Amino acid sequence: MLSNPVVVSIVIMTVLCLLRFNVLLSILVSALVAGLMYHNGFASFSAFFDALTATTSTLITGMKGNLETSLSYILLGALAAAIANTNLTAILINSITKILSSTRAYFSLIIAAIACFSQNLIPVHIAFIPILIPPLLPLMNKLNIDRRAIATALTFGLKAPYVSLSVGFGLIFHGIIKKELANNGVNVEISDIQSVMWIGGFSMLVGLFLAISIFYSKKREYKHTNFENLEMQEAELAKSLKMTKKEWAVLGGAIVAFVVQIYTSSMPLGALLGLLVMVAFGGIEYNKIDKVMDSGLAMMGFIAFIMLVAAGFGSVLRESGGIEQLVNFASNIAGGKLGGAIMMLTIGLLVTMGIGTSFGTIPIIAAIYVPLSISLGFSFPAIILLVGIAAALGDAGSPASDSTLGPTAGLNADGQHNHIYDTCVPTFIFFNIPLIIGGIIGAMIL
Repeated sequence: MLSNPVVVSIVIMTVLCLLRFNVLLSILVSALVAGLMYHNGFASFSAFFDALTATTSTLITGMKGNLETSLSYILLGALAAAIANTNLTAILINSITKILSSTRAYFSLIIAAIACFSQNLIPVHIAFIPILIPPLLPLMNKLNIDRRAIATALTFGLKAPYVSLSVGFGLIFHGIIKKELANNGVNVEISDIQSVMWIGGFSMLVGLFLAISIFYSKKREYKHTNFENLEMQEAELAKSLKMTKKEWAVLGGAIVAFVVQIYTSSMPLGALLGLLVMVAFGGIEYNKIDKVMDSGLAMMGFIAFIMLVAAGFGSVLRESGGIEQLVNFASNIAGGKLGGAIMMLTIGLLVTMGIGTSFGTIPIIAAIYVPLSISLGFSFPAIILLVGIAAALGDAGSPASDSTLGPTAGLNADGQHNHIYDTCVPTFIFFNIPLIIGGIIGAMIL
């Protein structure tokens, strides 16, 4: 196994990512290593460059597999930027916060529900957190709410919807699963994926209730700071915000994007039509379209390129010839379905922890897991679940993930929330462990 190009390249990629080396470069370097090993590029100087050329060609050809996904990310980024340029999010959040309960557990659940909307109904991803959370810190302090409960609630809302529902970012996630399974010989529909991935969402829901109802339900004291007075003033200012023609146009565009993606199962089409509606009715000023698109690229462009390169990396791994050897080895040491499921989910956790994105993990692990799952006798629904949950594992708890960076950015606005111990550790424990258990049980039953 030490000479297997798949094993070596994935180990290199994971180590580089965990060392905080640039994710995009980590994947590219790892793909080149796999190609060099496969093409015997270390035999001579000329063989080295021939191997690099061949591997780069395979990588670029394979990148086309995620073109739709990358386009979806960029258009969604533009949609989020357009919404962020209006007062719509502040108005909606101000309205919602009026119903926030004074009970700590209910407060956390409502925050989780609001976060869920950011992934499907109004796909702004983490952009809502700096608007919603800082003004609520004084209220949280008054209620003595443990911010670790809010961190788990926010991460749940950022993650569970795309894991379990084929809407918004979930449609992208499930679309990648569908495409990568097909690339490895398993043809399924989006409806097939959603019919089993609810197990992942339910597993996370169990972890959420354990966190907010038991482990982080006790009162926790925080210092009163001058920051709170400033945020109280900003919260009062938010109450005076009104819906104008611009906000209504943006809201209409968001609704169009939501409806179209449901009806057509095409996120790029939904996002594009939503943007056009915003432009047509004045939600986006004509002379500011370039600025909105640039903001969308800045927000989601890097992730979009990670998706492209990850698809190319998966193509290199499939061509390397090391997958069959790895599958045979893994099948022998797995000791059956149970051992295989545990092994696949554990590896998925490490890979996603390194990369920091579930979406970019799928093309890489699907190339290995699909043939391995078939060799172990797993059904197609079980294969979907194993690939989906293996990719989802590690997004929660990863220091480099948006699912943890976003909550920390809001909760640490007054300097009293630690990224590692108050966000990463709680979300790792209460989401990754239930996901592993749910994935193993589901894979054995399906």
